Amino acid sequence: MHFLAPPPLGLLLSQTAKVIGRAMEDAMAAEGGTVPVWQVLLTLKTRPVSNQRELAAAVGIQGATLTHHLNAMEDDGLLTRRRSPGNRRVHEVELTERGEELFARLRGVAVGFDQRLRSGFSPEETATLAELLTRLKSSVDDPE
Repeated sequence: MHFLAPPPLGLLLSQTAKVIGRAMEDAMAAEGGTVPVWQVLLTLKTRPVSNQRELAAAVGIQGATLTHHLNAMEDDGLLTRRRSPGNRRVHEVELTERGEELFARLRGVAVGFDQRLRSGFSPEETATLAELLTRLKSSVDDPE
């Protein structure tokens, strides 16, 4: 009898992340957003960031990628950027009324999507999964 070994954990996690990521993108798109836009909006609403460099670090993307997203979001009227009076090289970023409205819609999407993900797990399983994913991420962030 031939037994197959379980798939490598990295491959399984990568495949799972792609499926969940695509489903979340679809849910966000239905309300006029994207996951990167949601990440920027959420960060601007929940964390004190004083400039684009801090925003990029908080969102976890490179500065050039963030600039691309911010340009599009500014063109869509979701945010404004202005040079800091104290340092002209620094851009301060603020949400507009339209950005606040999109944030509210996407927050509903994110909450619903989170509930969908949690629906197949007990609260204890969800807590264990969150702990395991955090430890797994930590093993890659800080290899020993």
